Amino acid sequence: MTQVTVWNEFRHERHNDTVAEVYPEGIHTVIADALSEAGFETQTATLDEPDHGLTEAVLDDTDVLTWWGHAAHDEVQDEIVDRVCERVREGMGLLVLHSGHYSKPFTQLMGTSCSLKWREAAETERLWVVEPGHPIADGLDEYIELDNAEMYGERFDIPAPDTLVFTSWFEGGEVFRSGCCYQRGNGRIFYFRPGHETYPIYHDESIQQVLANSVAWAAPGDGPTPKFGNSEPIEVIDESDDRTVH
Repeated sequence: MTQVTVWNEFRHERHNDTVAEVYPEGIHTVIADALSEAGFETQTATLDEPDHGLTEAVLDDTDVLTWWGHAAHDEVQDEIVDRVCERVREGMGLLVLHSGHYSKPFTQLMGTSCSLKWREAAETERLWVVEPGHPIADGLDEYIELDNAEMYGERFDIPAPDTLVFTSWFEGGEVFRSGCCYQRGNGRIFYFRPGHETYPIYHDESIQQVLANSVAWAAPGDGPTPKFGNSEPIEVIDESDDRTVH
């Protein structure tokens, strides 16, 4: 069974009454419960735990890591960031949520600023499915409508996605690439825009469906493990040539 680790700063929920009303036990708990109901094994990790809850043992046991961060990106230790990125390149899936676009793991893996326009005005968002044949869009309607959302607008300073699954329109007129798929090494990455902490977005059934679909998509498969370095020939060849500097 796919093992998912749901990571969250868990700061807003403890210090802001509005957020605590929406997510009294933390955003990570709502996401973990939804993914558990979808059939995944889940565990949670938060910023203020030792190693931010992301020890080598935890990451070694993680097939897909989901990441929600907002106010404390700079507090994430570089050693842990490198650990996460190494695991992604080895094959662990990474689901980056909402303001996690500025997280250290995502910016390192993208190699860009990941900057964007934003506005908090509780406006309507429509996420249009622009790649309906993609597994992440399974079971969805043509669009997901959210009554209250924080606006993110283009230009979104990211590399062109390998596949774009969702494009958002906002009541104020902006558009945004809201569902972006990438491959880094052996690992799959999905950036999913919705999820501002003051709105009950992760309680929405369609959003939970996207989370479950994206975890299933990002989970590592059973392909062969490539071997690198000096290699013995498969066929019989003449190996007497000694012109080498190695």
